Amino acid sequence: MTSKQKQLNLKKQMAPYEKSDLTKSIMQLVNTLGPFFLLWFMAYKSLSISYLLTLGISVVAAGFLVRTFIIFHDCCHHSFFKNRKANKIIGTITGILTVFPYHQWQHDHNVHHATSGNLDKRGTGDIWTLTVKEYQDASWSTRAAYRIYRNPFVMLGIGPIYVFLLKNRFNRKGARKNERINTYLINAAIAGLYAFMCWAIGWEAFLMVQGPIFMISGAAGIWLFYVQHTFEDSYFEEDDKWEYVKAAVEGSSFYKLPKVLQWLTGNIGFHHIHHLSPRVPNYNLESAHYNTAELQNVPTITLSTSLKSLQFRLWDEEAQDFTGYGAAKKSSVSKNQSRTKTASVKP
Repeated sequence: MTSKQKQLNLKKQMAPYEKSDLTKSIMQLVNTLGPFFLLWFMAYKSLSISYLLTLGISVVAAGFLVRTFIIFHDCCHHSFFKNRKANKIIGTITGILTVFPYHQWQHDHNVHHATSGNLDKRGTGDIWTLTVKEYQDASWSTRAAYRIYRNPFVMLGIGPIYVFLLKNRFNRKGARKNERINTYLINAAIAGLYAFMCWAIGWEAFLMVQGPIFMISGAAGIWLFYVQHTFEDSYFEEDDKWEYVKAAVEGSSFYKLPKVLQWLTGNIGFHHIHHLSPRVPNYNLESAHYNTAELQNVPTITLSTSLKSLQFRLWDEEAQDFTGYGAAKKSSVSKNQSRTKTASVKP
């Protein structure tokens, strides 16, 4: 069997897990949204007791908001329900709660799946990643912007505010009518919901509860996306060498989390399965992984080893791995020395 045939066979093995289960989907809605609303109410009530207690409850509530986003995410892939209209309705509702426009994010995320790890098709729905050579050839302002963008405090602190609250509010260039209308609808619903909450409990109380939940869940969401595509021995290739299955299995990590975190993050740690087949609903990802022999040796990271990803800044095409800024500087110095030696030996 050729390498291409093995890849096609691996993708076919996902077919049994691509079927959504209505009972499981409804149960996930109940055990996600129910606790989230309850925790939000408890966080509000705890304001009169201690704000430290409020923050503690907010951390847990943020976990359930991440889980809500996974439901939204599945709806965007039409994998949460068999019925597309049901996916759109629930996706729009969960999009309001997670401040994500359904159709717009669906488009960008589908592009991400179709181009993940493709060096010639970066820029939509992904983390800004430069190669060592691109960084060396970039202008001072571009390098500075890139360093700021990849700074953990900016990416995980300012990132959620910029991406979720600001960028998500505007339609992309070339968006179709139904996509634009959906974004306007979700924007209006978010504004209405927030206005109602500020009127009902006061804007200070609303911000003191919603603020920490938003920031914690936003940072967690960006971290999950970042670490599942930025890890040791990842996969990036130019378009003529790029392969979908290899990009999924080798370019998306298996983030092996403790069971509680795995549950709260909707099994998205099995990211290689998700990229291999986006139609697999989140509650089937674990089974798809452990029941597929060929996937038992995929790139695996844990909570502790994932922290190493913070050191990865640039993609080194020669080494086929991530590296830091120091490698780019050393490479640049080495090239300059080589040029100097070459020039000195010329007659």
